[in-house]
Amino acid sequence: MLVFGIKDSPQWVLPVITASVIDIVVTHGSPQQLLWLLGAALIILIQNFPTNIVFVTLYMGSVRQLAVDIRNRLTHQLQELTIGYHSRASSSIIQTKIIRDVENIELMMQQTAQTGFSAFFVLAGAIVVTALRVPAFVPVFFIAVPVAALLVRGLRRRSNARNEQFRHTIEHLSARVGEMSTLMPITRAHGLETDAAERVGRSAEGVRDAGLKLDRLNGSFGALSWISYQSLGVLCLTGAALASLTGFIAITPGEVVLLSTYFTILTGSIVALLSLAPVITRGIESVKSICEVLEEPDIELNNGKAVVKTLDGDVRLENVGFEHSDGVRPVLCGIDLHIRRGETIAFVGPSGSGKSTLLNLVLGFLRPTEGRILFDGRDMAELDMRTLRAFVAVVPQESVLFEGTVHENITHGLVGASDDEVRQALADANATEVVAEMADGWDTIIGERGSRLSGGQRQRFAIARALIRDPRILLLDEATSALDSESELLVRQALQRLIGGRTTLIVAHRLSTIASADRIVVLDQGRIAEVGSHNELLARNGRYRELVKAQTS
Repeated sequence: MLVFGIKDSPQWVLPVITASVIDIVVTHGSPQQLLWLLGAALIILIQNFPTNIVFVTLYMGSVRQLAVDIRNRLTHQLQELTIGYHSRASSSIIQTKIIRDVENIELMMQQTAQTGFSAFFVLAGAIVVTALRVPAFVPVFFIAVPVAALLVRGLRRRSNARNEQFRHTIEHLSARVGEMSTLMPITRAHGLETDAAERVGRSAEGVRDAGLKLDRLNGSFGALSWISYQSLGVLCLTGAALASLTGFIAITPGEVVLLSTYFTILTGSIVALLSLAPVITRGIESVKSICEVLEEPDIELNNGKAVVKTLDGDVRLENVGFEHSDGVRPVLCGIDLHIRRGETIAFVGPSGSGKSTLLNLVLGFLRPTEGRILFDGRDMAELDMRTLRAFVAVVPQESVLFEGTVHENITHGLVGASDDEVRQALADANATEVVAEMADGWDTIIGERGSRLSGGQRQRFAIARALIRDPRILLLDEATSALDSESELLVRQALQRLIGGRTTLIVAHRLSTIASADRIVVLDQGRIAEVGSHNELLARNGRYRELVKAQTS
């Protein structure tokens, strides 16, 4: 602001020089006086260039850094929020907050800074100079500020609701576009392109209508503020001239021009600032939008808890239960299970029996609503789960890869992984031949979410990513259910290498894939119905035998 005050000084100093020049002409002063005033004016104008560069460097550097800080804070907050929050929130709306809302804040600060600082310094300079030369006219300038405040207050009161409505329509459109992108294969398969386009089109029309209402409000306000301040400017000029003609106040012709120029500049700055009220309101609305994430209480509480530095892989569930906040019915109830180090446990049961929920509880994505989960005898509630997950690997049904090379995906998050380790992980995952067939080997870009790979190839790369981390606990969530027979065979071979010596929890619908598990846990309506090996459970002629019979019949 100090640099801006120096840079912007011509705004309020030049009218003083102009007034002095007029008075010299009217009183027939000396040409030498004009030359001194010319030199002073040139110096004041030339200094604007270097000080403007300094101001832009300092101020815009701060604005750009603020945008980085907000985005980083949002990103860290999103990483702290629970999986429950992310399952409720639309990824498209989150992207809108990180990109569009932060841009709105940047835009607000960029566009309002120069106009706002200029109005402040012009007002301060005008009041000081006027107080020294024509004290009687100082109250005139104080009229402008209350009028501006009343106009802004009137607009803000009406535009807040409109801006919030506009933001929600934009977020709704973002959600519709994200939905359309995700469902594109289903849309095409069922010939629903027109319906999908119409859904997005209706949201786009909603944005148009909400935006038009906001534009009309802003346009009306802009016209009202312009008329008000132009009228005040005319009154100021006429009043100063009348005071000079009548001798009511001792004002020279130069001071009449000075007062009129000051008021014109001041009102112009205030009108420009008022015209930015929509930008300011939109920026403040974006601040509220961002704060919805920053103030979200659904955070995974890890800070201050015990850091996990080693893990053997012993897991114990003691009377574990879980139910959602709606409390309709428990998803899991009374789960008692001891999973020993290196043991392979498979969870089976009908859809909705709680298998995936149980895996999410072990991962700490969900927290038990009753009972407790112990890792190596330590209660999960007392552990920093972020550090514990460094010893855990997950291979889901649909493995997620990011846009990058094969090598980057396999070593993601690892520091110092050697090429030999990568080669061994690929070999153990039956993925060496896949890499060999690629044009650039493991430096091949595999596309967003691994879109250039088949399902079996993605799974093998996911297994290689798990192998290179040498996890102590392994979670497999229907890792082969979406594959064809040939790919399933290769993935199952890779999984056998991955499982060796590790505590493994498997969720599977194909019961033939878990016959070799040490124990099979049959879940039914959120409770453990049976526990035993494949042969033991078949011999009991119970729930497991019914499931096997249903699949083989």
